Amino acid sequence: MSDIDLKKTLLQHLDSLRWSGLGDLPQTGALEFDFSDLEAAPDTQPAKPPQSPKSATEQAPAKVAAEPTPSKPTPAQPAPPTLLAEGDYGDVISDAGQRSAALKVIAEEVSACTKCAELCSNRTKTVFGVGSAEAKIVFLGEGPGANEDQQGEPFVGAAGQLLDKILTASSLSREQVYIVNVVKCRPPANRNPTDDEIKNCWNYLERQLEIIQPTHIVCLGSVAAKSLLNTKLSLGKMRKQWHQYRGSKVIVTYHPAYLLRTPTAKKHVWEDMKLLMAEFGVEL
Repeated sequence: MSDIDLKKTLLQHLDSLRWSGLGDLPQTGALEFDFSDLEAAPDTQPAKPPQSPKSATEQAPAKVAAEPTPSKPTPAQPAPPTLLAEGDYGDVISDAGQRSAALKVIAEEVSACTKCAELCSNRTKTVFGVGSAEAKIVFLGEGPGANEDQQGEPFVGAAGQLLDKILTASSLSREQVYIVNVVKCRPPANRNPTDDEIKNCWNYLERQLEIIQPTHIVCLGSVAAKSLLNTKLSLGKMRKQWHQYRGSKVIVTYHPAYLLRTPTAKKHVWEDMKLLMAEFGVEL
């Protein structure tokens, strides 16, 4: 078949297709096979350009799970108190109520403590601590005396009355500070606590200070100072300078009981209190 006959046959076939409803088609002229205007069909997606293989560190994105239908919000419940267990010095408690609750838990532990056989068998009450759970200043003594053993509160005897006078003269009160001892039970005959007794009771004090987070600590006497600062220096060498304990500034001065025996030392305590209160902008 010649080219002319082939073209005629094709035109006739196209005409028949056009009349059958396929739309307008060219009726005459030579056929031109031009592919430059070809476009993808509407339902056909363009071919994606080839991609380089992913490295081992590149991972395919994870499928996002469908979000569940939100439920009706429930009223927020207050968080329970954060309590520091033995040996656990976690996040600092900022809420006053939680601090008080945490201190109460430790006080209950102290009241049931039997680590020191001699102290436990002779005590009337344990002496935990007293004052504000948010105090900036903590006064640290060595141990309870007879009056403290009877009342269960630190510094309530003659030495405590003198401490109250020192606080008042320094523009402070018991309600503003926290008062505590190294050991929570009275040593017989008011002797100094032994190293083992201090060790047995130390965790309670650590946790008290961890909860209160004082900015300043006043060590009353050499037993308190040596225990807190882990030093063998004499009290005289530790005075008139600042020490550090876990972020708290520490000052060392004489115990009020010593002042009752040695009144001339009161002037030294007054010097130490002036140094302390200057930290808070108070001039004595």
